[in-house]
Amino acid sequence: MAQRIRFLHGTALLAATVAITGPAIVPAETDPSVPGPVLDADYRQIDPARAELGRLLFWDKEISGNRVISCATCHHPKFGTSDGQSLAFGEGGIGLGPDRVVDPLNMPEQRIPRNSPALWNLGAFEFTALFHDGRIEADPNRPSGLRTPLEDEMVMGFSSLLSAQNMFPVLSSDEMAGHYEENEISTVVRQGIITGPGGAWEKIAARIDAIAEYRQMFDRAAPETKGRPLHFFDISNAIADFVAFEFRSDDTPFDAYLRGTSNLPEEAKAGMTLFYGEAGCSTCHSGKFQTDHSFHAMGEPQLGPGKSERFERHQRDVGRMRVTNRPEDAYAFRTPSLRNVTLTGPWGHAGAHSDLRAFLTFHLDPVRGLASYTPQATLGPFDTAKSDWAARDGGEDYAAIAAAVKLAPVTLTETQLDQILAFLTSLESPTTLTGRLGTPDRVPSGLPIDR
Repeated sequence: MAQRIRFLHGTALLAATVAITGPAIVPAETDPSVPGPVLDADYRQIDPARAELGRLLFWDKEISGNRVISCATCHHPKFGTSDGQSLAFGEGGIGLGPDRVVDPLNMPEQRIPRNSPALWNLGAFEFTALFHDGRIEADPNRPSGLRTPLEDEMVMGFSSLLSAQNMFPVLSSDEMAGHYEENEISTVVRQGIITGPGGAWEKIAARIDAIAEYRQMFDRAAPETKGRPLHFFDISNAIADFVAFEFRSDDTPFDAYLRGTSNLPEEAKAGMTLFYGEAGCSTCHSGKFQTDHSFHAMGEPQLGPGKSERFERHQRDVGRMRVTNRPEDAYAFRTPSLRNVTLTGPWGHAGAHSDLRAFLTFHLDPVRGLASYTPQATLGPFDTAKSDWAARDGGEDYAAIAAAVKLAPVTLTETQLDQILAFLTSLESPTTLTGRLGTPDRVPSGLPIDR
């Protein structure tokens, strides 16, 4: 049986299904290395009213500098909460998903440097570092409880790590803020004025505060905001509650198998045995959400502008090393969760693979794969002075990426690859492409919704 949670939105009554808490029946033949079932206790509690408010903010373009991009633009349910491109266009792009192209009237400065990450299960307690390089992570030694690039300027008020994650895209010129002097938000972002009076966050919050419908919803759902101006973290906290609820994914065939309510097809079960056994996948993709939340150099090809400052000429992305400054972290990236992985391509921190089977084959022996790699990315056309493949064509970057790989190669047969792919398919949720609450009919700003 499933527990029903009901939400009142205007005159429409919305319903969502979540897994029940309580003892689960785990199949007797399950290998001890296979994790136990996911429970409600694995997630932080979500306030339904805040989640409904966050739903509207998630889909509303009002929080972007030029009012043309919402969170959903690059994290759309149609594309598994990603965007279907290797490296997308945020500001300066038009269209949705793989069809998003350059706006000829507002050219982007560059592609977004990394692949848009999926949002599955980010409300679970075990997610303590986010983004490909983990540049935002839990840190109990800091007053805010978080370590972020803002360091000591990080303000209080973010209710969770997931809430704090929301601050990054709205401050990125390439993602949501817009380019220099295009709008009041992009201008102060380029000047480095983020917090405090006149800062980017205050300006975004003031926009939402000025919309009467949002103000009324905040007064009801977040009574602590009554009688004062909205802060950015009020908006961010609501979006985080929505993401945590909407994209909770533990109703897959694999979850049903772990709970003892359904069996897996034989091919998927054989793939599970390989995954948690001789194939070694669970060395990194461990736990209930198939991630150890750590960072590993897996030889993934680099493409696009790289992660660099505007004044830097290189196009490399050294991953975790940008956060820690430790040479041993060079080219290491966070192990992604594999929930709905079959639907979230392209794969890799820069989306270098558009075929999951090819990506798995590459993963078995990254050094060999890197040496023979040919472009397999999904990239919209973009006439840029920097080649998307400069890191590969120059040779030095790919040699350094290969040298950072520490894991030994693994050999699997084609049949075994089929079995692992079947297991990964069992990690698909039936609500993946719609979400629990779904796309709203409208948002309070009146701006169009990316459908």
